[in-house]
Amino acid sequence: MRPKSLKGNWSSSLKFKAKLRLPTVVVLCSFFFLAGFFVSSLFFSQDVDGGGNRPRDRLLETEYDTLPFGETGDESLTSIPFQVLSWYPRALYFPNFASAEQCETIIDLAKPSLKPSTLALREGETEENTKGIRTSSGMFLSASQDKSGTLDVIEEKIARATMLPRTNGEAFNVLRYEIGQKYNSHYDAFHPDEYGPQTSQRVASFLLYLTDVEEGGETMFPYESGANLDGKHDPRDCMGLRVKPRRGDGLLFYSLFPNGTIDPLSIHGSCAVIKGEKWVATKWMRDQVQEE
Repeated sequence: MRPKSLKGNWSSSLKFKAKLRLPTVVVLCSFFFLAGFFVSSLFFSQDVDGGGNRPRDRLLETEYDTLPFGETGDESLTSIPFQVLSWYPRALYFPNFASAEQCETIIDLAKPSLKPSTLALREGETEENTKGIRTSSGMFLSASQDKSGTLDVIEEKIARATMLPRTNGEAFNVLRYEIGQKYNSHYDAFHPDEYGPQTSQRVASFLLYLTDVEEGGETMFPYESGANLDGKHDPRDCMGLRVKPRRGDGLLFYSLFPNGTIDPLSIHGSCAVIKGEKWVATKWMRDQVQEE
C-alpha cells in the first residue's frame, strides 16, 4: 500500500510560511532597528548635548559640588575652552574670549591716546637704528582707568586662563596696526645678558584680538617645534606657526619654562597687515606683583 502523498499539505504549509515570512521579517527588522536607534540615542545624548559639550563640561557646570576654598579662592567652577596650538613653545588659543561689545569698548578707550609704539632698547640700540622693527601705534591702559568695568572683567578672566594672579599683570598695551605695519620677531622676556639684571620677568603674554583682519596681521612663531634654527632666519620674515586674528579670540603663550629660564622658541612677531586694520590688547603677566 503506497503511503499518501504529502505534496499537497507540504505545499500548502510552504505557501502559508511564505505568506507569513516577509511581513514577519519586516516587522522584526523594524523593531530591532528602532530599539537599537533608541538605545544608541540614549548613549549619544550622554556623550554630547545639543551644544556639542562633552560630559565633563556639563558636570563642571551643573553636577559637581564645590569644595571649601581659601581666602583668595572662588565659590564657583570655571570652564574656559581653549585649543593647544603648540607645546614648543607653549601656546593656547581661546575662542570667543571676549564679546564684540567688549572689544569695541577697549578700542574706543584707546583710540584718542595712540602714539607710535616704542621698544625696550638693548645696549648699543637707539630709537633711530631700531625704527623699522615695530611700526604700530599704541598706548597703555589699566583696568582702573575704565569706568565701564570691561577691562576689569577681561583682566579677571585672563588671570583665570593663565593661572597667574591679576596683580602680576602689567597694564594693557592696546595696539593698532594699519596696512604695512608689523613687529619683527622678538622675545617678550628680557634676557639679563642683553637688558641687564631684572627685578621681575615676563612669564606669559595674553593677546586679545579686538578686530578681524582681512589679510595679514598674523601672530607668528618662527621657531615653533625647533623650525628655522639654522641661523638663516630673518626677523622680518613672516614664517612658522601663524595665528590669524579673529575679533574676541585670545592667544596665550609662555616666555619662560617652568624653571624660570627663557624659552628660546617663544620668539614671535606680528606679520604685516596687508588688508584691513588690526587691533590687539596685550597683557603681559610677570612672576611678581606689579605696582598699579
